[in-house]
Amino acid sequence: MEVPKENNEIDAKTVPSNEKNKELESKLKLKKKLKMKKKLEKETEIAQKRGVCYLSRIPPHMDHVKLRQLLSQFGDIQRIFLAPQESSARVQFKRARASQNQAYSEGWVEFANKFVAKRVANNLNGEQIGGRKRSSFYYDLWNIKYLSKFKWDDLTEELAFKRATREQKVALEISAAKKERDFYRSKVDQSRASSAIVERLKKKQKVQHDSVQVEKVIRHFPQTKPIAADAKQSKPELSNDFLDSVLGGL
Repeated sequence: MEVPKENNEIDAKTVPSNEKNKELESKLKLKKKLKMKKKLEKETEIAQKRGVCYLSRIPPHMDHVKLRQLLSQFGDIQRIFLAPQESSARVQFKRARASQNQAYSEGWVEFANKFVAKRVANNLNGEQIGGRKRSSFYYDLWNIKYLSKFKWDDLTEELAFKRATREQKVALEISAAKKERDFYRSKVDQSRASSAIVERLKKKQKVQHDSVQVEKVIRHFPQTKPIAADAKQSKPELSNDFLDSVLGGL
């Protein structure tokens, strides 16, 4: 069977066009990959230049805004993270200070230049915070340390790990509380069932005891009194002579 020439010409035209489209798509993908690679390399270079300082204590009434205002005068700051206090420590702080502000236990500050971060930590550690005299942390001291070879990604990984462990701990506590609740409910149901059985037995025994103690009811019906023997004897008897005269006449 012969194939028409027109179809052969169409197929010969479509094949190279499809190949060209595939080549263009592959080139575009390569370009995108190269761009992403260059972008990641730039970000890694910038990240390698950055430095992180650790604050082991955050004074009361200090937040990330005030901390940025105080430290930005020494160098360019990228990111700040302050860890909130735990619930027990927060309650003690509120009782002592009578404040409703958020309290923080520790913090991390990322500088754009690691040399600046190291210099800031060395110069400020153990020094008075200062600032405005009216501020509550004016007389507090800096507790700051430069973390060598520590990057912000390490902090995020550590925080994610802590969050996961905390969630797991909470899930375990919830499951334990549910088991305890179910056990308590089962025991309550058992005690109710046993008390109901005891009450039924007591009622049954009481009914039986009352039925034994009830006296037999004797009913009295009116009856005619029997004729006594004396009454028979008291009746007048007929004489023998009278009987003979009556029977003889017959």
